[in-house]
Amino acid sequence: MATAGDQPIAPLHADVLVCGGGLAGTMAAVAAARHGAKVILVERYGFLGGNATGGAVAQFNSWQTASGRRVVAGMASEVVERLRHYGGAGEHQVFVMSTGHRMDRVEYAPEVLKLVLDDMVADAGVQPLLHANLLDVAAGEERVDAVRLLTKSGVVTVHPRVLVDTSGDIDALHRAGARFLELGEDEHLQPATMMFRFGPIDFLRFDALTREELAVLSRRGFEQGALARAALHAARDPYSSDAWFNISRLAIDATDVFALSRAEIDGRRQAWSAAAYLRACVPGCEQGRLQAFATQVGVRETRRVAGLHVLTAQELLQPVDFPDAIAAGAYPIDIHPASGGGLQYRPLGDDHSYQIPYRSLVPLGLRNALVAGRGISATHEALAAVRVMSISMAVGQAAGTAAALAARTGGAVDVPGVPVAELRAALLADGACLR
Repeated sequence: MATAGDQPIAPLHADVLVCGGGLAGTMAAVAAARHGAKVILVERYGFLGGNATGGAVAQFNSWQTASGRRVVAGMASEVVERLRHYGGAGEHQVFVMSTGHRMDRVEYAPEVLKLVLDDMVADAGVQPLLHANLLDVAAGEERVDAVRLLTKSGVVTVHPRVLVDTSGDIDALHRAGARFLELGEDEHLQPATMMFRFGPIDFLRFDALTREELAVLSRRGFEQGALARAALHAARDPYSSDAWFNISRLAIDATDVFALSRAEIDGRRQAWSAAAYLRACVPGCEQGRLQAFATQVGVRETRRVAGLHVLTAQELLQPVDFPDAIAAGAYPIDIHPASGGGLQYRPLGDDHSYQIPYRSLVPLGLRNALVAGRGISATHEALAAVRVMSISMAVGQAAGTAAALAARTGGAVDVPGVPVAELRAALLADGACLR
């Protein structure tokens, strides 16, 4: 008997094709659709959110400077508001990191975030293609002509006017022949993390632990081999007495399928060992059990595109006032080394924020493509600040808005030529922060 999957699928056409349904990609797709574009959003899983859902990071960090000035808003704030409507997010709170520095965050339930992103995509009229994997890309002279996807219904070909690559690993532009930045001589890819949910936790006791007590416990666990990094960092699940723990360390190149496969397995082993240590040694965790693994390891860094501008750590620390700024941030430079138990951490001043220029979203040599998320054009050090999810949502909103503006033109699309003043005005009108 013939099924739907046996029927040939006619090529699809879109003003904007977004490859990768993480937070950056979902914000890009929704922003483009809200600005009038016909949008297709491609995601390999059966849900959206990327590291925020599949990776179960469970907290959005650094919405404001240490002094309390807001630097991330717009659609990122809308995500939190919609989460609260479902009861799936807490209030903004300030916490003290293991380094002693203060940072604000919002804890959320990863499963509820899936619903929120579904709602936003549906409300905007975006066409989601879930369970769709990138097969290959056809690129001509400075343009992406077609993207082929492997789906349950067979191979689907999409012809986009603008391609926005938010796949994290920037797989689409890699297949299109884009150029990428290299690591420096003494630089290494940041390691991945397998998040895990543990509980129930007596939070009155766990939260009463001082920073010094947590440091002693985490160092002891690392030295005993029970913890892969010297940390007991956790985000509370709003729906339970559990928390999601970020305390594993997997030094891999996640574009290598064999290394990634090993990391998924090793990450679960690290989580199991860490959960046993929590139960045995950490006050408030005595009754807890490992409840769940994240769907995937959370990847911090792989490919970074070579763009019209390479954002540097010096530009963030100065900070440089970019005339084409399309997003802002205040997250510090936070590098997880490939080995050892600690962090390389460069804090910012109390009211320090920085900007991300539009040119860092535009890959060299392509006229109809953009990048958002952790693959933007930035040095290894700069990416260590701008990779976090709150900033990725802001950059995704900017990329989607720019893609819609570029697609409106009657002739050939020219993404590098998008009027920056018009783009910035549209972002401000939509509630974004640009400084």
